[in-house]
Amino acid sequence: MRDEAPQFVLPLVVRIEKAEPPARTDALETAARAVLVLLTDERSHGEGEWAEAVRDWQDARIRKVVRRARGAEWRKAGTLPGVTVEGSACEVRVFPPVPLDGWPKELAKLQVSGTDLDDPEPAGPVEPGIPVLWLNPELDMSAGKAMAQAGHAAQLAWWELTAAERALWRASGFRLAARTAPRERWAELAGGGLPVVRDAGFTEIAPGSCTVVADHPALRARL
Repeated sequence: MRDEAPQFVLPLVVRIEKAEPPARTDALETAARAVLVLLTDERSHGEGEWAEAVRDWQDARIRKVVRRARGAEWRKAGTLPGVTVEGSACEVRVFPPVPLDGWPKELAKLQVSGTDLDDPEPAGPVEPGIPVLWLNPELDMSAGKAMAQAGHAAQLAWWELTAAERALWRASGFRLAARTAPRERWAELAGGGLPVVRDAGFTEIAPGSCTVVADHPALRARL
């Protein structure tokens, strides 16, 4: 059982400089791509140095925690094993999973709360054929919480893709979009057979809340 297995967490750190914080949508999309980059990193497979931790994490709850850093904190986080993924103007560093109570000290001291970001301008239309992570329009989540949920959704979609579909997505650089779903479409999206993230309720929102729907074209084509 997932709850009975030892619990691990995937740490993500978003760079938020006071003068130039990233846009919220950019941060969500970059975090989701960072999760996919880690899952496909050669160190996460076979005899790779992260493989055992990644397997243990995926065998339990796929918890993710987003912390924020700037300046010297960000530079120090960059010295730890991990991968930095860049968005339009956002940087997210993802690290191999760690035990719930075994965070590296450089990451443990980083702040979780206060990761609130805005979009200076509304996100533009999504290109046809691009996977979309639809966020529940009825939930109020901090940017950090929403980034973790977007990462969950990308991972659920990844699990359901065939090897060929995964290869195509990876070749695109894991192109994807994160958008808040129109209220009138949410029930259809959440109940339409696509992967849905149901939150465990550890922070911010009630247990069992549907937070994100992963609308990947390859998965939609099977409905």
